[in-house]
Amino acid sequence: MILSFVAVVVILLLFFSPIGYQGKVDYDLSIFPRLNAIFNSFTFVFLLIALWAIIAKKNIKMHRGFILAAFTSTLFFLVSYLTFHYMSAETSTFGGEGIVRPIYFFILITHSFLAAVVVPLALFALVWGWTNQIQKHKKIVRWTMPIWLYVSLTGVLVYLFMAPYY
Repeated sequence: MILSFVAVVVILLLFFSPIGYQGKVDYDLSIFPRLNAIFNSFTFVFLLIALWAIIAKKNIKMHRGFILAAFTSTLFFLVSYLTFHYMSAETSTFGGEGIVRPIYFFILITHSFLAAVVVPLALFALVWGWTNQIQKHKKIVRWTMPIWLYVSLTGVLVYLFMAPYY
């Protein structure tokens, strides 16, 4: 819970305060958003396979392996995301018009809110699953899995919407 709170605070500080790298960056930072989308894509696929492994195959070992893979790709995403927002002096703005604009902002807002919500849920689900507190695990993953899938998929969509503006 503390880890998720710290992550949210750091992200908010990077967005709304002058904290950040002030020097010159000698490489193209635009690779980071693409990396973020790739990590989100991996997370989405790993979660789907983990879900299939436990529901269709009843294979706990496979399920755990793909959940760990999803956590790993999410961690790589978080490091890449924070690095980009720390190193980048400017942020890109969405330039879409018409019906695309409200669709983009709906996806962005729900993605951002649920990304903050899913972190503690996923951590509790992981701990309860690993410690064989199965009833607690089953209860929380009914919410965690769909939210995490939504967040990882919409992370890719946000990138696709924003790609022309990086």
